[in-house]
Amino acid sequence: MSGPISLEPGGAEQDTLALRLADTRPPRRRPRWAFDDATLAIRLPLRGPDEEAVSRLAAELADRVGPAVHPYEVAALLEAEGLSAALIKERYGHPSLFSLAAALYEQVPRTFPEPARAADPWRPDTVRCLLRGVLFALPGLAYLLTAPLWDAGRYTPVLIVAGLVSWAWGQALGHRAHLRMATGRREAARTLLIGAPLGAVVATAAAAVPAGGGPVTLVAAAQSLYLAAAGVLLVLARERLLLAALTPLIAGTVVLPWWEPGSLLRAGLPLLALLATLAVTGRVLLVALGVPAVPGATRPRLLWSLPYGLFGLAAGVLVLLEGDREPYAVIVLTVSMGPAEWLLYRYRGLSVAALRATATPAGFLLRSAGILGLCLLAYLLPLVPAALYTGAEPTALLFLAAALWTALLLQAFGAAWPSAGISLAAAAGAGAVTLFGLPPGPAPALTLCCGAAALCLSACALRLLGRPAPHA
Repeated sequence: MSGPISLEPGGAEQDTLALRLADTRPPRRRPRWAFDDATLAIRLPLRGPDEEAVSRLAAELADRVGPAVHPYEVAALLEAEGLSAALIKERYGHPSLFSLAAALYEQVPRTFPEPARAADPWRPDTVRCLLRGVLFALPGLAYLLTAPLWDAGRYTPVLIVAGLVSWAWGQALGHRAHLRMATGRREAARTLLIGAPLGAVVATAAAAVPAGGGPVTLVAAAQSLYLAAAGVLLVLARERLLLAALTPLIAGTVVLPWWEPGSLLRAGLPLLALLATLAVTGRVLLVALGVPAVPGATRPRLLWSLPYGLFGLAAGVLVLLEGDREPYAVIVLTVSMGPAEWLLYRYRGLSVAALRATATPAGFLLRSAGILGLCLLAYLLPLVPAALYTGAEPTALLFLAAALWTALLLQAFGAAWPSAGISLAAAAGAGAVTLFGLPPGPAPALTLCCGAAALCLSACALRLLGRPAPHA
């Protein structure tokens, strides 16, 4: 081969290089269809990305490329898949890893899947809440079992005084023990070890005044001791042990419709249940005191627990006024405290979910109002047939239940003074009308006071808990 070589990169076909070979022979006529053997065509490899291969790769990795917020994340994914620079050039026609990553990032639409739903931190223990409601009502069996042994009309005021003092003291002591529980179990047990016996002494001393030092003071002392011990077990979450300790009382009451146990058993079974409760409480406290102490623990101020005690006193007065008219309604209300506690947990869980689902304060306020109304409705609706079954007038019971539940809700979020102040005002108003015989009478006054208290407490709950901050 002689003569110059002509390189002609042809116009539209960029992947073909034509080499024209010079011919020294004179030209001759050839037909149009003849092949021009003076030109040698060499087909070069494709230059640029292979779009089809890139599209297939994008389809394979779409679920992992979609959530990426930058091409560098796609590059890291490709490296994790084992794609080397040489393989990327050969298979996909891209000069580098980052070039292919950018192409995939542009081709796959952005998708940001919702994160997995977090576990509800306020999920309630249904069995425990229901058991607590039953335990609140079981001590009443002792009065049913011992009713023939004492004059209820004469001695009831003494037991009521002791019960009100024990209720108020127990609420304040329970709050203080829960505060100490945040430090350590031993610190909470020490608080209960000192506070529970002292509360029983104070309640017995208060009952001794109307009793005039008579034998009914011993009954008031037994009642105060039981309430103090039961409060300790409930604070330390030992409900099953308390239920086991009350087994003699339950067994004695169950056989009453078919068998007369006699005076000895009527007095002995409640006493046996009391001794079992005290023994179990002592054992639980000893175990809790065996836990190592937390060094440098600080004690909360006594004033912090005062509004809880005042609320306990107010709630006791309101329940007493309702029980004076409708004794069976009080039993229904007492048992309902278990579902009420369950709904307090559900309110907090639903509020946390609403906080995650809303983006504006107004939207959260609207959801918070709906959650409050839903929980109140779920608590009050079952009380209607229960009140009608016992022959009680449901309006006053529903207003009282709504006021108590909303006050407990505020206390659960630390807003103790509003709930205590509003409850005390309602108890003072209804109590004054009942005590002095003022118009419109005890029953309408209790209904009006409880209704007004429920309305004010609900407004406070919306104002304080309708903001995201308390739930964050």
